[in-house]
Amino acid sequence: MFTGIVTDVAELAVVEDHQGSLRRLTIHSAYEAAGIAIGASIACSGPCLTVTAVGARPEGGCWFTVDAAAETLARTTVGAWRAGLKLNLERALRIGDELGGHLVSGHVDGVAEIIARDDVTDEAGGAWGPTARFTIRAPASLARFLTEKGSVALDGTSLTINSVERDLFTVFLIPHTLQVTTWGGMRPGTRINIEVDQMARYAARLAEAREQGY
Repeated sequence: MFTGIVTDVAELAVVEDHQGSLRRLTIHSAYEAAGIAIGASIACSGPCLTVTAVGARPEGGCWFTVDAAAETLARTTVGAWRAGLKLNLERALRIGDELGGHLVSGHVDGVAEIIARDDVTDEAGGAWGPTARFTIRAPASLARFLTEKGSVALDGTSLTINSVERDLFTVFLIPHTLQVTTWGGMRPGTRINIEVDQMARYAARLAEAREQGY
């Protein structure tokens, strides 16, 4: 389980295909190697992936590998990832950790697309950096789970939905988020992993069951 609060922007160093349907990814991170156990779960720009190997890097931080199976490659953006790509990382939530975003499972529901980006400079001339409003198109099957002021996880980042119109919705990112995640480099046409709010999913399922009489 995760919160959608990114704790490192890492780099995808190596992409290797194994056994036809398995892809092994080697990621360079600022995390300390000693703090990562084999089998640990790390959210990598959305998908929850399992660490299969880890080691320290001479320049600091660590490298670790994760494997992406056919289902992950088909349902997320992972299949299009290439070496050099920047990734939002989050370690799994521990009992007692602060829940700063919203509950995120790391089970991606689909792939959305950025339609527009509008940068806004504050009245002080950008003293704190620009903010940005993104317009995003969700898969049609997920549109019913999106609601104004609701939560959504996009490429592993917990964000608040500002407005919704059919399958289009907007999110507004502050300077800090643009600086400490991959969102600073996001542009129209970029495909991103989307995970809808679990509470919205459960509410929709309960309503559907009530309508069907069970």
